[in-house]
Amino acid sequence: MEEKQKFREESDLIGNKLIPINALYGINTQRAIENFHISEKTMSEYPNLIKGFAIIKKAAAQANNSLGILSDEKTKAIVQACEEIYSGKYQDQFPLDMIQGGAGTSCNMCVNEVISNRALQIMGKPLGDYHDCNPYDDVNQSQSTNDAYPSACKLGIYLETSDLLKSMEKLILSFDQKKEEFKNVLKIGRTQLQDAVPMTLGQTFGAYASSIKEELKLIKEVSKKLLILNMGATAIGTGICSEPGYCGKVIEILKKNTGLDISISEDLIFATSDTSALVHYSGALKSLSLKLIKICNDLRLLSSGPRCGFGEINLPKAQPGSSIMPGKINPVIPEVVGQICYKVIGNDTTVMLGSENAQLELNVFEPVMVYSIFESIKLLTNGINTLVDKCVNGIEANLKHCEKLVRDSTTLVTAFNPYIGYKASTKLSDECFETEKGIYDLILEKKVLSKEQVDLILKPENLIKPVKLDININKNKENK
Repeated sequence: MEEKQKFREESDLIGNKLIPINALYGINTQRAIENFHISEKTMSEYPNLIKGFAIIKKAAAQANNSLGILSDEKTKAIVQACEEIYSGKYQDQFPLDMIQGGAGTSCNMCVNEVISNRALQIMGKPLGDYHDCNPYDDVNQSQSTNDAYPSACKLGIYLETSDLLKSMEKLILSFDQKKEEFKNVLKIGRTQLQDAVPMTLGQTFGAYASSIKEELKLIKEVSKKLLILNMGATAIGTGICSEPGYCGKVIEILKKNTGLDISISEDLIFATSDTSALVHYSGALKSLSLKLIKICNDLRLLSSGPRCGFGEINLPKAQPGSSIMPGKINPVIPEVVGQICYKVIGNDTTVMLGSENAQLELNVFEPVMVYSIFESIKLLTNGINTLVDKCVNGIEANLKHCEKLVRDSTTLVTAFNPYIGYKASTKLSDECFETEKGIYDLILEKKVLSKEQVDLILKPENLIKPVKLDININKNKENK
């Protein structure tokens, strides 16, 4: 008897269930908890997803009230419950697995039950006494999982994006600072992992900043698609069981409540089975990941050594790198960011396959798509912040080594190509290989150019951008 007092009993079309007596969730959530032990990642771990639902349910209640089908008392209690949930309260009341069958019905009903029971508390009624505020008839009024769930998920992803954008802006700033710090450090550029022409280390980091800026713009652009909702579509897009005028009213209230440019899809039947906004968004995360992999691989190459590699930059020492080789330090931060990006790319494949499996008027695989995107955003946000704080901010240029590589590089001869011709430049390059002499010394030794001319051509500022120098020499003679 004492044990039973810790629970309340609720019923549904399948039968009865005992629910923890103080739980705000109800029987639908309890069944989902028992049915889905899958990812061990619960809705509670994604506050912005819960916020997305709170935004949707609040607007729905206000729209129904304005249309005269939800009482002022119930509306006031539901709105207060939604606002409390949005503020971060009751996070532990959403304990169901993110991956679930039922096209998101478990998530939607969990939210409905928590809001309903909290509204009952506000109204001074006992938990589970749904006569006064019902999860289906009141909180879910004029809705179906098939419009409430995708709309809430899209808004949740939109909110989650904010932290990712901040981390990207932080990375851009760090790269831009390194661009300025290293603007006078001359180094050898490389193509196909072979020596190419000179550039500055600052230009290298400036390119990294530009790369991430491009991805920042892309993510902002695709995020706008998340604000096109299908609220009012109900089950398949026809709007059945919603009050006439509800669709336009709920969108109007959503825009007012959030200040976001929320709009309704032009075709609600199409929109109810379509997940292209998620595909585009996930694709942008994959694109960002590809850029980050390239940058992190570059950092690993440029810092390789310390004696037998490229050794042009020094990464901050994060931790000892070997259990057998004393003194070894590994580039663990770029390594972990690369691994994060591989996971994001895998998640994008999941999103793609989930979208591909839409059938007729609904896509039942949205839960795994949504979970994959939330996971990817979190991984990228944490990974980028780690990359900035533990790596990029502390990168130092190995100035003397960079100077030596430039001086010793045979490809420095490319700078003389416009003045002495390709054929003569090739001969000098071959002789550099054979004699192991530097191009500077060889040109002077051969008296191809005067010291003044060589020094002018090899001025750092003349090696890193298009220039027209007044160098008089007979190229035809040298090309014979």
